Amino acid sequence: MNPIRKRRLWMILALVVAAAIAATLVALALQRNVAYLYTPAEVLGGAAGEGVASGEAKFRLGGMVAEHSFKRTAGSMQVQFAVTDGDAQMPVVYTGILPDLFRENQAVIATGRMQGDTFVAEQVLAKHDETYVPKEVADKMGLAHQKHGVQTPADAPADAR
Repeated sequence: MNPIRKRRLWMILALVVAAAIAATLVALALQRNVAYLYTPAEVLGGAAGEGVASGEAKFRLGGMVAEHSFKRTAGSMQVQFAVTDGDAQMPVVYTGILPDLFRENQAVIATGRMQGDTFVAEQVLAKHDETYVPKEVADKMGLAHQKHGVQTPADAPADAR
């Protein structure tokens, strides 16, 4: 084989190996940072998986802040509230500053881990205006509304609006 062809072959082979290693490292990094969205019913029902229930996996908990569930611990930045999807409620503990738009009966997504029966949030996101609900939460809440026969404004008859 010609020495120039041999060198080109080795260069191409080295380039393919380097690209494969880079792609593997990127995939591993992204896999560690993925946080799936689950509702309280999915977590409590076991549909979220064993790693979620045991507190090993970080995930996002989505739903609505349950009415009359918000409590602030005196003298600290720790707050407690419950997230509901219509089927189940899950207690959430968060230490930090809540978003300005955080309040009861509003959509929320919290990122964190389970600790026993309580979700310990590292980050809390609240909806940014009165009509916004994250698509994943809206889809899952819509299924819960259908299951319980709850009529939403979009489902209401035109004369009732």
